[in-house]
Amino acid sequence: MIKTRITEAFGIKYPILSAPMGPFYTTELTVATSEAGGLGVLSHATLRGKNSIEDFKAQLEYVVEHTDKPFGFNVRTARVQTDHKILLRKIPDWCKKNPKLQEQLVYGLTSAGGPRKAAAMWQKKAPDMYHFHVGPALWLVDKIVESGCDGVVATGTEGGGHQSYEKVSTLVLTQQVAKKYPDTMLVSCGGYASPEGVAAGLAMGADAIAMGTRFIASNQSEFHPNYKALIPPATARDTVLTTGGFGPIRLLKNKYALEHGKVISKEEKIAQEMAYNMDEYLEDLYRYEIVYTKGDVDDGAIPVGQTCGLIDEILDVDDIISTFTKKAEEKLKNLCSNIS
Repeated sequence: MIKTRITEAFGIKYPILSAPMGPFYTTELTVATSEAGGLGVLSHATLRGKNSIEDFKAQLEYVVEHTDKPFGFNVRTARVQTDHKILLRKIPDWCKKNPKLQEQLVYGLTSAGGPRKAAAMWQKKAPDMYHFHVGPALWLVDKIVESGCDGVVATGTEGGGHQSYEKVSTLVLTQQVAKKYPDTMLVSCGGYASPEGVAAGLAMGADAIAMGTRFIASNQSEFHPNYKALIPPATARDTVLTTGGFGPIRLLKNKYALEHGKVISKEEKIAQEMAYNMDEYLEDLYRYEIVYTKGDVDDGAIPVGQTCGLIDEILDVDDIISTFTKKAEEKLKNLCSNIS
């Protein structure tokens, strides 16, 4: 068995987390991941026609009804994500009223904005929950550590979905964070979809790795079959960076992605956000929704990481987690046996 600070702190068997993938639901995936011995992480889902606050509470309650294992959640704290302040306050309150949530909800991940308000609030209202924040560059990780977060999710540009303007690879970023902050718990994310990747992430100093695209291509994820079917035949060259709701986003190449245009600058993106009207925001969200719910893989946006080039088939979540960890352990043992 591979034991790390995160497996010990979170009470999980394997050092593998599912990456949150909002605006899509990952409720069933969260249950499957936690049941398999990893840590399932609920996405900040924001599909149209839903009250995101009530919906988030319902997702939390669904998970504790279907597993007794630890799990986590994500809240995006970006400027345009107007519900995040309410969620930051509500989640600890829900936990106090639900003993199962209090016990099982061990991990809160903030992203796409600043961690300071969440850190200050959760340290008081949810002291037993570990608060991590996504950091795509070392100077941003500095701010995360300074804010008092319990850990960092170092996310490199290889990953699918929203990325940073920094364009730092997971390989470099993970080493930087592990070297500068050896006493801070570290999850490495972006570019993981194989036992070799798990072994490499742990060898670089990560306490766990998180996977998104690999788990989309699983039998237990809620993603539309048309979406899943595109991943195994894709190569690492079949993704493209374009502009998403919170900055650059990595999508699978299709009609929408190629027509959507190149990544605009950070300054242009901020100006765009300030000028956004609700119709434009809903149109952008609709492009993601039609892939997830209707399977429209031509006109919709398809977040996928470069790891699609490592994925050959749709697998069960339990097989992914247990097999990857077992083979990673073998590789690490073989490597150690070669040291004389």
